[in-house]
Amino acid sequence: MAPKKRAASSAKASGKASGKKIKEEAEATPKDKFTSAKDALKAAGLQAKSTRNPDSFCNLSDVVVHEDYDCMLNQTNIGNNNNKFYVIQVLECDGKHYCWTRWGRVGESGQNSLAVATNADAAIKNFEKKFKDKTKNNWSDRGNFVSHSGKYTLIEVDGDQDAEVKVDTVDSGGVKKSEQHIQPCTLEENTQRLIKFIFNNDMFKEAMTNMNLDIKKMPLGKLSKLQIAKGFEVLEEIEEAIKNGQRNKLEDLTSNFFTRIPHNFGRNRPPVISDDTVLQSKKEMLLVLADIEIAQSLKAESEKAKEEMVDTVPHPIDQNFQSLKCKLTLVDKKCKEYKIIEKYLKATGQPGLTLIDVWEVDRDTEAECFKENDALENRKLLWHGTNVAVVAAILKSGLRIMPHSGGRVGRGIYFASENSKSAGYVCPSNQIGIMFLNEVALGKEHTITTDDHSLRKPPAGYDSVVARGQQEPDLSKDVFIELDGKKVAVPQGNVVKQAQYEGSCFYNSEYLIYKESQCRIRYLLEMKFPY
Repeated sequence: MAPKKRAASSAKASGKASGKKIKEEAEATPKDKFTSAKDALKAAGLQAKSTRNPDSFCNLSDVVVHEDYDCMLNQTNIGNNNNKFYVIQVLECDGKHYCWTRWGRVGESGQNSLAVATNADAAIKNFEKKFKDKTKNNWSDRGNFVSHSGKYTLIEVDGDQDAEVKVDTVDSGGVKKSEQHIQPCTLEENTQRLIKFIFNNDMFKEAMTNMNLDIKKMPLGKLSKLQIAKGFEVLEEIEEAIKNGQRNKLEDLTSNFFTRIPHNFGRNRPPVISDDTVLQSKKEMLLVLADIEIAQSLKAESEKAKEEMVDTVPHPIDQNFQSLKCKLTLVDKKCKEYKIIEKYLKATGQPGLTLIDVWEVDRDTEAECFKENDALENRKLLWHGTNVAVVAAILKSGLRIMPHSGGRVGRGIYFASENSKSAGYVCPSNQIGIMFLNEVALGKEHTITTDDHSLRKPPAGYDSVVARGQQEPDLSKDVFIELDGKKVAVPQGNVVKQAQYEGSCFYNSEYLIYKESQCRIRYLLEMKFPY
């Protein structure tokens, strides 16, 4: 089921790596990353083991991709209703070599061709000719690929630049990898279920499909920071064109965006990105992609660590959990702490929500950062909802402020005192969603009742901004809990109308901080949603 539509103000900071940081990391990657590992291996007289998969529509059995001769090309032209792909691979099977091509509309299987070659060099020559014809680039120059009008663009995924050497039968300890003994999982059953869920590939694929992304062009485990960064660059150009009223540029720029970030629109004409609401949703989509990339990187690191071990290795769920560098402690459902959280949910939540489990969260280094705000009083436990696909990244990296987006109250981290408000931003998978309860050091609050997109920090003399809503949980029913020696208010009362704010532009209150260190994730809630 498609996720609920999110308003323009939903471009909230939710642990997602910023577009700027993604671009910086991508630009730091060597330009010769596509060839350096393979060339180094050849220089050492070793064979590069391809980590690329043969196209799933090729019917050859026991076929492998020859070295790194594999590319995915894409081209979108809204004016001509073009949204097409082109796959080219050199394949090897039983000593024979082939040049495989498949092409067609994004989201469809298309047509294909398998050309038999006399040897590897002939297949490579055919591959390189097709690549040049379709892109106007030489294969050898792909590290500095240049997009040309009317031609296909290379979709860059992380491939075999980290190629393995084919000496994997016996490691330095004399133990075959196949003989490694996997230890039992050390986590209790509920936490095992949670970790398995937030690292589940089917969940990631579902999230990408719900955003109309074509996961065949940006496969899991091979999402490229560079490709995501290129998407941000085009969105910045679109944003400028919208601001300057240059409507004539939007069709071409949108075509460029969908070329770089392949979407599946079926036979429908790709829509032009022409207003700020759609623009913000596309920025948020890229940030979700970036967080999925973080989760996939964590999994890859765990797998690499496993390969380097000798005879006994941790359970895969333990490895994924350890990669988060975060403690999760299941809260006993009979304890006072759980009852307070449960009452907070029931008093402010939407109908049909079911609380499954609650975990205390202790992120590595977050406590130390939070201490910077020890002098700030007025602390409150507030809700934050997000896409299930970014939960692993949030546990790893924390809640982050996104430089490339904003909302109705500017560029900060958004929280709510009503669960129903934050639940609107949750994108569940199989009706299971994740929400966070956060200790927020609000300090002196600045109240607003109208939108202010320009905010980047509170006014002088204030520590936070509160967009006061027409309704709010009954403040007289708040209880206080003690967290690390500080009193933290937790709403417990039902939602009541706020007469003094009946003219506010906000229906629910939204709490904003503009420093990441002013919040600390305290609890993670696993919930069943009615949709």
